[in-house]
Amino acid sequence: MYAVSPPPEPLSTRPPASRRAVIGWVLFDPACQPFFSVVTTFIFGPYFVSAVMHDPAQGQAAWGFATGLAGLVIALASPVLGAIADAGGRRKPWIAVCGVMLTLGSAALWFALPGDESRAPLILAAFALATIGAECAVTFNNAMMPGLVPPERLGRLSGLGWAAGYAGGLIALALVLALFATNAETGLTLLGHPPAFGLDAALREGDRIAGPLSALWFVVLVLPMFLFTPDRPRGLPLAAAVRSGVKDIARLFARLKGEPNLARFLLANMVYNDGLVGLFALGGIYAAGTFGWGSVEIGTFGILLLISGIFGALAGGFLDDVIGGRRVVLLCLGALTFAALGILSLSKDALLFGLVPTAPGSGLFGTAPEKAYLGLGLIIGLVAGPLQAASRTLLARLAPPEHLTEYFGLFSLSGRLTSFAAPMLVALVTALAASQKAGIAVLVVFFALGAVLLKGVRTPGR
Repeated sequence: MYAVSPPPEPLSTRPPASRRAVIGWVLFDPACQPFFSVVTTFIFGPYFVSAVMHDPAQGQAAWGFATGLAGLVIALASPVLGAIADAGGRRKPWIAVCGVMLTLGSAALWFALPGDESRAPLILAAFALATIGAECAVTFNNAMMPGLVPPERLGRLSGLGWAAGYAGGLIALALVLALFATNAETGLTLLGHPPAFGLDAALREGDRIAGPLSALWFVVLVLPMFLFTPDRPRGLPLAAAVRSGVKDIARLFARLKGEPNLARFLLANMVYNDGLVGLFALGGIYAAGTFGWGSVEIGTFGILLLISGIFGALAGGFLDDVIGGRRVVLLCLGALTFAALGILSLSKDALLFGLVPTAPGSGLFGTAPEKAYLGLGLIIGLVAGPLQAASRTLLARLAPPEHLTEYFGLFSLSGRLTSFAAPMLVALVTALAASQKAGIAVLVVFFALGAVLLKGVRTPGR
């Protein structure tokens, strides 16, 4: 037999954490964000599809399958790891292990040579490893949030974290565009110079550096969290924590039967988060295939999207504390459904499903469909942060504090249980129809169904 760890002190009786502890926690989001923005969405993902793979549709399908398989691993691992961490007490060691996976996987993306499809399995495996590390680290970091501020300020803290994350992604993306990523035709960066530090434009080293740079960025910015943000006291030894955690997972699903409101929220989160994962994983790739955008165009688009995301996350955090997370999420889902339908209505030379032909243009975002895609992207950036920030504060308010990491693991599970389904379904439809647009159409269903499920969730008083 092993000793049972004491229950955690109720959140309402804990003194607020110090300012530097809160800042250390907030910096975790900008530490991770370059992987999601620079690698997954705006620079490396489109580079892999358009330059490493010979066929963009085949590349989108391969990237979608890799994202989906990583999501399946995350879905299976997150709740178990969360239960083990609750029993063991400390979260930081788990964040460190996941951070190593993120760092190694990101660094390995350097080896994605242009036109060399033989390396595609290695690159996709490295991307999947980094994705698993990043998402599991987020689970443990989320569980540290409720002990840092009073419950009535959770929305603002969560929104501040997302805003800081977008700012970190914005700075990293701007640096990559200004100094490294090159136009495939001219070999020059956005500023009109060759890539910095003697990187070879012909070998697309300016695009490939996105992975190692994201790894270095994470290592530097995550340090304040390890140094200043308090962790929970040590609980059970590792072996005992594993046994306890596995038993808790078995009891967790039994407990959910007695909490239908929380179960409904987790189901809704599972559905709409699937759509968001698919949208961000494939949005830049879709633009590359539809409009022929390269790293400069997609990166500039990403900068504008992240700027809108900063304002959206800050505003969403305040709205969360004022009108409640459920209403914030519903508003965001409505906007995402509109944006996804708008994207489907665009083609390279027409608007509104081909009803409005457009003239050719020149320069950055020179055609009307490109401008429309840019505007819809800004809407997505504006609401994506509030959607995710409000979702995690809603979970923090719904879940029992003594099983918080466990439920955040289940929250990650609900966000990832079928998150492999959206990218894989998009990949499957894209492959069968040989059309990127047909694949993106799948995402509309995820947003609409998630909104319908969330409308039935009852929220506690704030």
